[in-house]
Parts: sequence; structure tokens; C-alpha cells
Amino acid sequence: MFEYFIIAVLLLWSTTVVFKKVFPQTAGSVFLAVSNLCQRLGWQRLAKWLKPKAVAGCGGNCGCPTDEATAKKPEAIQTVKWR
Repeated sequence: MFEYFIIAVLLLWSTTVVFKKVFPQTAGSVFLAVSNLCQRLGWQRLAKWLKPKAVAGCGGNCGCPTDEATAKKPEAIQTVKWR
């Protein structure tokens, strides 16, 4: 019986991770709605945990900088000299 509980928790967690990766905007709106519901019910800590984080940068969740000035310029490709 306990094994089924562990499998169910792992399945729910992995489904949530895939949902957030494949549908990031939909997942954000769903988690915001659930967070607002939890806040109305008085579950402040759960509402704060479920609330989606604010996206900075390009919004693609790629980790790029927020401003264009700090972006690295690609290095020039150099030819290989054989001896």
C-alpha cells in the first residue's frame, strides 16, 4: 500500500514538471489561479509557494540577461594552423 502512495507522488510530481516545461504560460496561469484560491481559503504559506515567479529577461526562461548591454559578443572563429 505504501509503495502505491510513493508511485502516485512521483507520478504527480513528474507530470507537474513536464506540464511546466511544455506549457509554461498555461502552467503559470493555472498555478496563479490555484494560489489565489488557496489565499482566499486562508492557506497563506501554500499560496505563496504555488504563486509563479516573475519572469525577467526575454521571457523564454533561458537565463539570458535582462538588458542588452551585458550580453556577450561571440568570439571570432580562428583558423587552425597545421605545422
